[in-house]
Amino acid sequence: MIIFGTKGYLHQLAVLTLVCGRCGNPAAHTLRKRVTRFTLFFVPLFPFSTKYATQCTFCGAEQQTTAAQAEQLRQQAGGGQSAPGHRAGYGADPATGPRYGQAHGQHNPYQN
Repeated sequence: MIIFGTKGYLHQLAVLTLVCGRCGNPAAHTLRKRVTRFTLFFVPLFPFSTKYATQCTFCGAEQQTTAAQAEQLRQQAGGGQSAPGHRAGYGADPATGPRYGQAHGQHNPYQN
């Protein structure tokens, strides 16, 4: 008797601050990768489905993304490099670097 099936794996790739398309709130969104693998005798052998999605932590809305969009969002979250002399992310100096969740040249209406 051969025992086969599938098993799903969920990987959290990044946490981003985005404006939600459903609720309109600037909230944290998790970027997730779902991989479904074929199993034989409970041993995962190879992946046959990979999907990417972002989920709003405020309202729970989930939006499917492509692999290219997911990679771009992942680089935006902290995998990318900032300009020389600038620190990105938490603790960035407002006079010299961007605040968390903002790119250069963008104004956040919630901060003065």
